[in-house]
Amino acid sequence: MTDPMADNKRLSNQALHERRLAATPRGIGVMANFFIERALNSEVWDVEGRRYIDFAGGIAVLNTGHRHPKVVAAVEAQLQKFTHTSYQVLPYESYVTLAERINKLTPGNHAKKTCFFSSGAEAVENAIKIARASTGRPGIIAFSGAFHGRTMMGCALTGKVAPYKVGFGPFPAEIYHLPFPIDIHGVSEQDSINALHTLFKADIDPKRVAAIIIEPVQGEGGFYVTPPALMSSLRKECDEHGMLLIYDEVQTGFGRTGKMFAAEHYDVIPDIITMAKSMAGGTTLSAVSGKAEVMDGPAPGGLGGTYAGNPLAIAAAHAVIDIIEEEQLVARANFLGEKLTNRLKAAQAKVPSIKEIRGLGSMIAAEFFDPNTGEPSAEITKRVQKAALDKGLILLTCGVYTNAIRFLYPLTVQDYVFDEALDIIDRALLKA
Repeated sequence: MTDPMADNKRLSNQALHERRLAATPRGIGVMANFFIERALNSEVWDVEGRRYIDFAGGIAVLNTGHRHPKVVAAVEAQLQKFTHTSYQVLPYESYVTLAERINKLTPGNHAKKTCFFSSGAEAVENAIKIARASTGRPGIIAFSGAFHGRTMMGCALTGKVAPYKVGFGPFPAEIYHLPFPIDIHGVSEQDSINALHTLFKADIDPKRVAAIIIEPVQGEGGFYVTPPALMSSLRKECDEHGMLLIYDEVQTGFGRTGKMFAAEHYDVIPDIITMAKSMAGGTTLSAVSGKAEVMDGPAPGGLGGTYAGNPLAIAAAHAVIDIIEEEQLVARANFLGEKLTNRLKAAQAKVPSIKEIRGLGSMIAAEFFDPNTGEPSAEITKRVQKAALDKGLILLTCGVYTNAIRFLYPLTVQDYVFDEALDIIDRALLKA
């Protein structure tokens, strides 16, 4: 019998699709109907040899692109030393050095400490553990539209029911949600603050709240930027009531918003920051960084994980930080984002279904409404996404109404590929 995995060159997308349906559960939703064989920087090729431009980036994981030579070299070098010891059993210097680098890179001049995990959801889970241990309080406040992961605590914090919560409850207790301010959906900053005050009157004493967690720019929620005034109000409320402020920077970190961390866009210093995705060039690494006295809340043994801070991923993260600095990717994020935004605004004059274009740096989204009904339109959004994919450009949707397209190209994308993608976007928008 022939081994079906023996030679990928013989495989077709259709054959793999049929095998996928038979072998893997439907709960793992898959966007594309083709299978990737290789990738480099901003381009990928499927098993049948077709080329695509990747503006999904593994869901914001590839700010430094597919297989950046410096990331590959760093992982290969570490591979020759050791692949795993579990840091809690046999520690290694590279973990400590990366923690020191993150402590310097994150905003604020206070003493900080950083620990590493494997996924964004795991970082969020541990941030909640740290907040509760540090304050001795149980309550956590999050926002509608937020996405904080698919674990049980991540689902509880996430402010979107379908598909993330359907059929999975009950969820951890003492989680509360506030409306996130979105002007085009009729929610103001003051509405959010009023809801917080109502929450304190109706549902939980603020002295029982450990933390408020918020994304500086909502990711899955629709790339809505948190207004600076709201962030300042949250800081004030936290200081008044002894609560902690947590920034979920899993998607916004490492240059995506035109700053190393999106927190730098605000005159507000958080107590804890979570990060993951683009910090390690496609290897599995996440982190929680925060004020030293807060991070020391849990007792020894309360934090960690068998694979947390894997040495291969740590090596990749060191390379990623070097690349961001050496190739000036923070500045490039602003350059590319402005170029994309200008193109989208020019198209908006001809495409009335584009309701809004927004974002920071290269964390840009376009939101679509049906011009006839004035309602959010997932159908139009999907049509634009498909039109782009048919021309070889991979885009992702997002938003509570699934009516926005987000653009998550590598910040290392070649200029000629970026221009090619913009032309495809122009043509795809005409399908709106």
